[in-house]
Amino acid sequence: MFSKILIANRGEVAVRIIRACKEMGIATVAVYSTADANALHVALADESCCIGPPEPAGSYLNETRIISAALATGARAIHPGYGFLSENAHFAGLCRKNGLVFIGPTVENMERLSDKATIKRLMRRAGLQVIPGTDVLSTLQEALSAAEKIGYPVMLKARSGGGGRGIRLVTTAEELETVFPQAEAESAAAFGDRAVYLEKYVYPARHVEVQILADEAGNVVCLGERDCSVQRRHQKLIEESPSPGVSPSQRNELMQKVISAVREIGYVGVGTLEFLLDREGNFWFMEMNIRLQVEHTVTEMLTYIDLVKWQIRVAAGIPLSFDQGDIRLKGCAIECRINALAPGCIELLHVPGGPFVRFDTCLVSGSEVTPYYDALLGKLIVYAATREEALRKLKAALCELVIEGVSNNLARQLELISDSRFMDGSYDLTFLEG
Repeated sequence: MFSKILIANRGEVAVRIIRACKEMGIATVAVYSTADANALHVALADESCCIGPPEPAGSYLNETRIISAALATGARAIHPGYGFLSENAHFAGLCRKNGLVFIGPTVENMERLSDKATIKRLMRRAGLQVIPGTDVLSTLQEALSAAEKIGYPVMLKARSGGGGRGIRLVTTAEELETVFPQAEAESAAAFGDRAVYLEKYVYPARHVEVQILADEAGNVVCLGERDCSVQRRHQKLIEESPSPGVSPSQRNELMQKVISAVREIGYVGVGTLEFLLDREGNFWFMEMNIRLQVEHTVTEMLTYIDLVKWQIRVAAGIPLSFDQGDIRLKGCAIECRINALAPGCIELLHVPGGPFVRFDTCLVSGSEVTPYYDALLGKLIVYAATREEALRKLKAALCELVIEGVSNNLARQLELISDSRFMDGSYDLTFLEG
C-alpha cells in the first residue's frame, strides 16, 4: 500500500479523497492555486504545495508542477480525482516515467479508451448497442457529410469532454457550419484537445449510467445503475440509484452485458459506462468515463462500498475482496448537486444530519467561492429503504441545509424533486425543457 498520496485536484473531491486516505492510514499532499490557499483540502492534508495562479492552465492542469510537487514531497502515487487531468493519458504516462503510480486506469487503457470513437468500436465488438456516430472529424466538410448520412438532429461532442461540457445539439447544416469551428476552439481551450465527433441524437430518452470496478486479476463487479436524466444544458443536477425507469430484468441483463464488455476490453479500475435508454427499452451505449464520477456517492450509499478506497487498493495491486454475488442493490439513494450561481463568501453554513444523510463539500464558514472553477458547492445524498421514503428524507435535508452569502440552487432543487414527474419517476431528459 502507498505511504503517501498526492491529490491532483481541489474542492469537494480533494476533501473526499483526503478523508479516505486518512481512514486508510495514508499520508496526503494537497496542491493548490493561489486562489485556493485557504481552501479546506489544503487545511486537511498532511502537506501542501502551491503550484500556480488561479487559472487552471497554470496550476491544476500544469503537469510539470504537479509531478515536481509529488517528487519533492516523497509521494508514491497521484490521485487525479475527476476533471482536470483525470483522463489525461499523457499525464498518466508522465507519472509512470517518474516512478509514480497514477490512481486510475493504466496508460495503455487510457490511450485506447480516452478516444470516445475508439471506445465505441470496442464496445460494439463487445456486444453493446452503440449510438450511430463518427470517428474524430478532421474538417467541416467531413462533419457536414457525416451529419447528412446520420440524419439531423445530431450531437457534436468534444473527444476529451466531460461533465456536460463540450456538447452541442445541432439541428441543421447551416447551424453545423457555424458551431463546428467554435466547438473545436472551445474544446482546445477547455481540454487541450480540439478533436470533435458526431453522434445521432436519441430523443426522448433517459440517461442511465452503470458503475463498474475491476482489478488486475480480471475480476469485474457491476454496482448497479444511476439515473442522471435531470440535466440542464447537459449538466447533471440530480442522480438516483436504482433508476425508476429500469426494470429488474432489464437491470440484470444490462449488468451482465457490461461485465462481459469490461472484461473483454481488459479495463482496470473504477469506470462508468453511459447509456441512453429510449422509450422502446433499448440501451444505447454513449461513452465510458475512465475515472471517478462526481455522482459516485450515490452508488456508495446504495451498496456500502467505498469506491475511492477501492480505487486506491486496485492501483496498489490489491484484488477485490468481493464478487458480483456479494452485491446487493436494495433501497434507494438520491443526490442533489448544490451549485453556486455567482461568486461570493460563505457567511453561514449549516449541514443537515440524521441517519443516511451525507453532504460532501469543501465549504466552511468564510470560504471564498471564486469564478475560476466549477460551480459545485456540495452534494447532498440520502438513502432509505424505499424511493418514497428517500424523497421525504431528501426534502427534509434540503430544507435544513443553509448556505448564506453565496446565491445557490437550493430552492430550485427543492422545486425539482417536488415536481410530480420526478416524484412518480416518469421523468427523462425532457424534464427541464418545459
